[in-house]
Amino acid sequence: MECRGGYRCLAMTNGINADLHGRRHGFTIMFKKILVANRGEIACRVFKSAQCLGINTVAVFSDADRDALHVRMADEAIRIGPPPSSESYLRIEKIIQACKETGAEAVHPGYGFLSENQHFAEALEHAGIAFVGPNVAAIQAMGDKLTSKKLAGEAGVNTIPGFAGVIEDAEHAVRIAHDVGYPVMLKASAGGGGKGMRVARDDAECRDGFKRATREAQSSFGDGRILVERFIEHPRHIEIQVLGDKHGNCIYLGERECSIQRRHQKVIEEAPSPFLDPDTRRAMGEQAVALSRAVDYVSAGTVEFIVDANKNFFFLEMNTRLQVEHPITEMVTGVDLVAQMLRIAAGEKLQLEQDDVTLSGWAIEARVYAEDPLHEFMPSSGRIVRYQPPATSDKVRIDTGVYEGGDVSVFYDPMMAKLITRGPDRRTAIETMRTALNEYFIRGVAHNVGFLNALIDHPRFRAGDLTTSFIAEEYPDGFQLKTPSEEEVSALLAASAVAYCAYLKRKTRITGRIAPPPDLSQPMQVVVTIDKRPYPIEINPVPHGYEFKYSGGLYRLRTDWRIGQPLFRCQIDGHSYCVQIERNGVEYELSYDGLQVTAMVMTPRGAELNTLMLDKPPPDYSKFLLSPMPGLLVRIETEPGQTIKAGEELAVVEAMKMENVLRAGHEVKVAKVLAQSGDNLTMGQPILEFE
Repeated sequence: MECRGGYRCLAMTNGINADLHGRRHGFTIMFKKILVANRGEIACRVFKSAQCLGINTVAVFSDADRDALHVRMADEAIRIGPPPSSESYLRIEKIIQACKETGAEAVHPGYGFLSENQHFAEALEHAGIAFVGPNVAAIQAMGDKLTSKKLAGEAGVNTIPGFAGVIEDAEHAVRIAHDVGYPVMLKASAGGGGKGMRVARDDAECRDGFKRATREAQSSFGDGRILVERFIEHPRHIEIQVLGDKHGNCIYLGERECSIQRRHQKVIEEAPSPFLDPDTRRAMGEQAVALSRAVDYVSAGTVEFIVDANKNFFFLEMNTRLQVEHPITEMVTGVDLVAQMLRIAAGEKLQLEQDDVTLSGWAIEARVYAEDPLHEFMPSSGRIVRYQPPATSDKVRIDTGVYEGGDVSVFYDPMMAKLITRGPDRRTAIETMRTALNEYFIRGVAHNVGFLNALIDHPRFRAGDLTTSFIAEEYPDGFQLKTPSEEEVSALLAASAVAYCAYLKRKTRITGRIAPPPDLSQPMQVVVTIDKRPYPIEINPVPHGYEFKYSGGLYRLRTDWRIGQPLFRCQIDGHSYCVQIERNGVEYELSYDGLQVTAMVMTPRGAELNTLMLDKPPPDYSKFLLSPMPGLLVRIETEPGQTIKAGEELAVVEAMKMENVLRAGHEVKVAKVLAQSGDNLTMGQPILEFE
């Protein structure tokens, strides 16, 4: 069944049981029109449920988002300012004015931006506009980590040892750290999303961490207050989804394991957790509900816990909004959380009781970011030249806010999409995710799809041995591409050799050739180099495919691949593969299972001559500090003539809402300062010159 706007109901496309949250169509609901005060994938996500409920939708956009997908999806769209979020998406008065101009009766805030801003909720209330979220008191109480921790303790929720007061300065933080005991976590009282957080293991790290966390908190939230807590070693991050209505009903919908994080930001989440047992799940859920009841919580919310190796769990914070990772809960419970939020805001009672909530199967979510894992995960921006996501089904869901030909803006978070897969068990959900990632083709901006595939294929991830330090422990020197296995080599060789044969075959159809065309009906000897390593192979066309030999083995390949297709799908000896392939001159760029390789296919004589080619050395930029990304130069920590030791800070660049500290890799002496604080830098722009 098609809903207005041409979008199929989430209840149908994503396996959500519509009966759990009432009728999708013909249901009389309070809101005829809502505005989503957000952008990107979450705005698109909310629009889908709203449109399935028969609610008209309004988008807001900055100048940078004029052609964004969420603007195209909405029934109406209103411009609210220039690209910086401080001048557009964070301007409360502009959001309210957009509601008045369009007649929107309610506002869904999504996540981030104004979603947990009590002043926004108050302003909407004063304007007579419904807020699709909790009451102001709950936002205020849970938005302050000091207050929320105190309330959690009073509600009988387990809390982490720490200092509940306001920290005056860095020295005060050090004294508290001694009382609590190292290691400690310094984090913004008003924070979230990994911003304003630092781990300190000694006094020096505590002083430095306090200063950085304070600056980042002030910049991100306008509130520089920092609290100190005991840092739980080898922790898991597990959160409980709650739903509460305006009639005193409150339930929990299971947990989400969110331990795979980088810089305190989640990368991969799953539901349920492979670690919890039913008793621990019930205890965590009951404590989450107790805290929600203590603040009369209404709408969807999430209570986050830190869990140690012995399944002891401690309250971390409560997010009074829809979480990024909410789709995996929807996939295993069959509950459309956005629809529930809209119904609750309209005054309806929850249609669910706690005993109605069951977890069915397994779901995994991977966040697809525009960033370069091979270069310290630096964010990437620019035009998306090719965008071909995997096909969606009841097992594969994609929440996205981008499209082919669109832009990734330097002004906002670099997340392009969320890929969600499901299965009857964890192993199946992982395999479905692996296949979907191999099919996710993105070009024009750097992305983390290969990194995600390497993560889910990691033996430790497969075993469910997860902690929040997983990425730091497994990739201490940063993400490095793995060496292809023998099985992976066969798939890469097959893709390269078949592509080469296809291009040769096309050449035989070109008129005016002087040399005779090659005889493609006979076995052909070629040399495939993968990252400069040669593999002599013989490839022979046979009915419905090819045979190829290398290293003494014979492989049978079936494929219907054609020139120009970015995905090389094939079967080799009955095993299925999907290799991303792109021709670049005489080379082929191949991606598969977290691998990224360059291949060349040559005749044996051509391969022999190729060994005589000289390598062109890359330009020498060793005497310069270059900006690794477009962004704002926050400050420079040095001056001409100063000697900087290895590891010391040189400059700080802010991009996509995060501070990036640039440090010296070895001892250097500064010759010139080539940029100034406040400059907007382009990628690769020189900041410092060294002697």
